[in-house]
Amino acid sequence: LQSAQLEVYEDGVRQEIFTFKREFDLPLTMALLVDVSASERNTLPLLKDAGGQFVDSVLRRGQDTAAVVKFEGEATVMQGLTSNPARVRRAIDELAFTAPPPVGVFGGPTPPINGRSRQGGTSLWDSIVATSSDLLAREPGRKTIVLLTDGQDTTSRMKIADAINEALRAEVIIYSIGIGDPGFGVDEKALRRISDATGGRAVFPKRASELSRAFLQLEEDLRQQYLLAYEPSNEAANGAFRRIEVKVPTQKEIRLRHRRGYYAPSN
Repeated sequence: LQSAQLEVYEDGVRQEIFTFKREFDLPLTMALLVDVSASERNTLPLLKDAGGQFVDSVLRRGQDTAAVVKFEGEATVMQGLTSNPARVRRAIDELAFTAPPPVGVFGGPTPPINGRSRQGGTSLWDSIVATSSDLLAREPGRKTIVLLTDGQDTTSRMKIADAINEALRAEVIIYSIGIGDPGFGVDEKALRRISDATGGRAVFPKRASELSRAFLQLEEDLRQQYLLAYEPSNEAANGAFRRIEVKVPTQKEIRLRHRRGYYAPSN
């Protein structure tokens, strides 16, 4: 692709592109957000194995950082952001399904990110909000959530739109790997929606070999991206959401993945 082939629009108004280039081997800041609810009980060992291999392959000490967050009724940080692959791998190895405790008893190795205990449920949207705002928002550079779940939310206070908005505010891309126990199913529509809106991708592996390929595809996506930059013609500092659309009019067959917008700065 060349910059002359591209058109970028903000709220329907065409913008002037001043930078467009392909970037390789960019530093990564990512959070592995792993569903450990009942619907993942039988799938979790497979996720842990593939996720561990992914971390071993991708994370470069001193350059990339990663965190591990598990969630069910609430989200719990298993490992904060670190550039030490061994610590990330250890946190993945420690992921486990835990039966819901008696009412009023908290579990988990560290305090929950958000609110009172709702163990036994699945607070997917709340967990994305918490991970975006509390863990990644203040980090510099390119930030990613790798979401491992079946997409079924049962106990969130927030809605999917809130999760998308918080990810956009924190400039977080969400890659969804939709997988779960056969008896529960996978909400592909919800996972596609949240990934597409943030510029990521949603994949739905059915077996171990497909899961490994999904992680390889994710690694390629993370390492090879295009940087497109423009100075918005709308200079209002009103904190409003600005919708972005990127087109390649001469090549209709090309499918672009990019953030669907951003929040303007506010006075």
